[in-house]
Amino acid sequence: MSAGTKQEPPGTARTGERMPERATEPATAPTIAPTRRMHVAALQMVSTPDVGENLAAAATLLREARARGAELALLPEYFCILGNRDRDKIGVAEDDGAGPIQDFLSAQARELGLWVIGGTLPLRTADSDHVTNTLLVFDPHGERVVRYDKIHLFRFERGEERYDESRTLLPGSTPRTFEAPCGRIGLSICYDLRFPELYRALGDCALIVVPSAFTATTGEAHWEVLLRARAIENQCYVLAAAQGGLHPNGRRTHGDSVLIDPWGRIVERLETGPGVVSGLVDPDVIHNVRAGLPDLSHRRL
Repeated sequence: MSAGTKQEPPGTARTGERMPERATEPATAPTIAPTRRMHVAALQMVSTPDVGENLAAAATLLREARARGAELALLPEYFCILGNRDRDKIGVAEDDGAGPIQDFLSAQARELGLWVIGGTLPLRTADSDHVTNTLLVFDPHGERVVRYDKIHLFRFERGEERYDESRTLLPGSTPRTFEAPCGRIGLSICYDLRFPELYRALGDCALIVVPSAFTATTGEAHWEVLLRARAIENQCYVLAAAQGGLHPNGRRTHGDSVLIDPWGRIVERLETGPGVVSGLVDPDVIHNVRAGLPDLSHRRL
């Protein structure tokens, strides 16, 4: 499929021209191009309000993933900051294409020779009171290949537990994928997991990634079943990197970072605390599952 060009979401500040990114537009045909097996890893963190501390922790986990043979590593949502207040992310937001968090991701990818999917970080918009929750992907040369802004914004109320991302975030509008050695990889973030139509819009993927910071309440109820459903219905691997534990701000995240195969089986998981989950994305497994149960070709809607 021909390479697409980067499209900025509404309200995003532009800080200068960039070279076109190598993202692919979502496709609909249920076919996998000739690819190879790829070792992938999800990094689980318990991030703090201190960006420097979080980057150091992420660097340690990236090195561990590489030592285990990973060629691609996924960081969790807000790997760089889980602040004491919602607005703390605005204070550390960066312009698109420039800033210490983006420089860190690029440098780690280049130094480790690793595809790095940078969890999420806040990027500035034209609205000074709102940022985007943005996933950036860097190739093993440290070059940025795609940007995805979280489309679905989380809101939840139960007793004293309340969240409303729209108070500080502007939503994205465009699904994004990119090509890697294992095939097409589809991008999503946390609350996106509840919207299966997004994953259909991504088209035919070998792997879907889900960096997350699920709450303990919603995670216990729905995290695993939703992840396994996305793997089963799209007949592809799902790699989810989570925040997992009690954070200094008092928030508890669910954790349970996991790799799931196209039949919905758990390949490896980590329930709580910092660490690495890894395994293979194997195109032969995808082919065998789709050949035996060709439901993607049976779709009518």
